Amino acid sequence: FFYLYNFFGDEMKIYYEFVFMLNFLLDFMILYGTKRILKINGKIVRIVLGSFVGASTTFVLFVSINSFQLIIYKIILSLIIIFVSFGTINYIRNIIYFYLISSIIGGVIYLFDLNGNYYFNCICIVILSPLIIYLVKKELFNYKTKYQNKYCVSIYYKDKLYKLDGFIDTGNRLISPIKKEAIILTNLNITFNDNKIIYVPYKALNTSGVIPCFRPDKVIVDKIEVKNCLVGISYDKFSLDGSNCILPNIIKEELC
Repeated sequence: FFYLYNFFGDEMKIYYEFVFMLNFLLDFMILYGTKRILKINGKIVRIVLGSFVGASTTFVLFVSINSFQLIIYKIILSLIIIFVSFGTINYIRNIIYFYLISSIIGGVIYLFDLNGNYYFNCICIVILSPLIIYLVKKELFNYKTKYQNKYCVSIYYKDKLYKLDGFIDTGNRLISPIKKEAIILTNLNITFNDNKIIYVPYKALNTSGVIPCFRPDKVIVDKIEVKNCLVGISYDKFSLDGSNCILPNIIKEELC
C-alpha cells in the first residue's frame, strides 16, 4: 500500500488494489471512448483486456527506472493496449485518438486534482469521463458534418477567375430542365453575357421562380474539373459558415 496525505495533513493509506482499479477504470473509459468516437466494431471483452494491460502500469511503482525508460515503457505499453483492444485495423488512427482522448481526460483530472487525492480522482473519472467523451464525440461529429462538405471552387469565365468557398448541400438537386445539367449557386455579383442567359425554374417549400444561369468555361472543385454544370446567380443572400457558393449534391459523386 501507499501513504499519502489528505486535505488536513493527516496520513492516510492508499492500497495498491485501489490504485490498480483506478487505472483500470481510467483506461477503460479512454478505450471505450475511442471505440465510440471511431465507431469501432468489436467485443467489449477486448476493451476490458486492454484496460487490464493498461492498469499494469502500476507495477512501475515498484521498479526504479529513469524518466526516459518510463516514457519508452509507456509508449510500448500503449501500442500493446491498442493491439489488444482493437487489433491491427486502422492501427495508427486508433493510437492517435487514444492519445487524444487520454490527453483531454488526463488534463481535466489534473485540473481538478487536489494533493494527489486518489479518491477525488476516482470521482472525477466516474463523473467527468463520460461527459468528456460525449462532448468530444459531439464536436468531432459537428466538425465532420460542417467541413467534409466544404470545397474550394474555381470558376473560369471570359478570361476571369472566380475563387469561391463551396458547400455541398445535400438538398440541392436543382438541374436544368433540358440538358439535366447541375446548377452551382452563388450570390456573388458575376458579370456574364445577357444574350446567353439560361433561365432555370425552381420550386422550394413556399416559393418558386427562375434562376438566371450561365455556362462557365471551366469549373474546378478541389483540383477536379466538373463538367456539364451551370452557374446560377442567387439574389437571395445566404451564408453557410462563410461559404458563398452552394454545390449540388450530384457533384459529390464526381469528387469521389
